[in-house]
Amino acid sequence: MSDVLTNLQVLKPSRKKPQAGELFAMQLPDDRFLFGRVVTTEAMAGPSMGGAILIYVYRPRFDSKEVPERSALSAGELLVSPMMTNRLPWSKGYFETVAQWPIKAGDVLEQHCFRRWDGRYFDEALNEVPGAVEPVGDYGLHSYRTIDDEISDALGFERAPD
Repeated sequence: MSDVLTNLQVLKPSRKKPQAGELFAMQLPDDRFLFGRVVTTEAMAGPSMGGAILIYVYRPRFDSKEVPERSALSAGELLVSPMMTNRLPWSKGYFETVAQWPIKAGDVLEQHCFRRWDGRYFDEALNEVPGAVEPVGDYGLHSYRTIDDEISDALGFERAPD
């Protein structure tokens, strides 16, 4: 059992390294499921923070973790802004890989944009972006707890206690 409380339920822990294109399931406190996707495993969450995992979390909710139709999960249906994370959500079991879909044209936003603490904008490769390009994420590495908070806020669940 985890010492840290989250709204996301533990599914199946995995030590397998996530790969671009993988679809993963997350179980919510209401026992419904969300899906997310690994966009790249080579994002830069900071000048010396390469190898971050850029993920999407999709808006549609489902009654099971059965792989949905690909058309139900598009870049236009994001629940929260793209986020960069590490392998902990998988190793702790909050994300369970359920499918591998090769990334095709239209699966990924044309431009990723993350706002740094000083108001400057960057993409996932550490290239400066001249201004905000929606959806704007937070520049830096998200933990499974901050991912849980973002999802909880977006769905109207009370945040898990600290």
